[in-house]
Amino acid sequence: MKGVIFSIEEFAVHDGPGLRVNVFMKGCPLRCKWCHNPEGWNPNPQIVKNPNGCLDCGKCSNLCPSPAHCILCKTCVFNCPRDLIRISGEEWEAKDLARRILKQEHIMEKSGGGVTVSGGEPLCQADFVIELLSLMPSLHKIIETCGFGDTSKFNELLRCVDSVYYDIKVVSRDKHIRYTGQPNDIILKNLEILKKSGVEFTIRIPFIRGVNDDAENLLATARLLIGAQGLKRVELLPYNELAGAKYALVGLQYGEIFAKPDGEVVRRAKNIFSSYGIDIDIR
Repeated sequence: MKGVIFSIEEFAVHDGPGLRVNVFMKGCPLRCKWCHNPEGWNPNPQIVKNPNGCLDCGKCSNLCPSPAHCILCKTCVFNCPRDLIRISGEEWEAKDLARRILKQEHIMEKSGGGVTVSGGEPLCQADFVIELLSLMPSLHKIIETCGFGDTSKFNELLRCVDSVYYDIKVVSRDKHIRYTGQPNDIILKNLEILKKSGVEFTIRIPFIRGVNDDAENLLATARLLIGAQGLKRVELLPYNELAGAKYALVGLQYGEIFAKPDGEVVRRAKNIFSSYGIDIDIR
């Protein structure tokens, strides 16, 4: 089975224990206004152009055989004099990708590491991810997911992994629609499945001023996690102030500008989760 990957990061240390290989799947159903990886939205391979340093020589457009509709012929890639154009997204057979990852098997096992599948959103290519993970039985396996996807496929994925990083953006349905473009009903439903599964999981919250740093949302989030035996911790990930850096590469403009919550708000968040007996990690 084939899947589309936009990045493979080897010797990674931030998305699970030990040294890991991180696989970033293309395609995401959400359009989070603070997203720092817009090249992960489109499920298909796409042209990415870096405008910085462009000579405006016109070679990319003048030599293009299909200006009305990109056919990914790579003519622009090959003819850019400054190598500012590339294709983001590459098709892989699951067996071939597993073979590449397993080349690092000894190093990963020695360090207590493994493989982490992120995105984009792994649930958008669930069948591929399930096959990929099944081909690496010896490795520690993690998926990082927003939880927006088919419930039956999510259940299948849970049977393939040792741990899950589960993103919760905001609990309010209306706010979730406003900031991600989608309601969070299926996300909360899959969270309940995760809580009952017995699989170890970590909640990750992109912590953003004026979006989800209010006491009401923090309390609602903590209450969602009551009785979750597999919960390892909650991680607050402060807003990435370089989030807009890649938008021009895919022909988009970054919209709203956000900010990190201040120190007092961070302390309040820590106290709220701690009061519910939840371990909290603030990046």
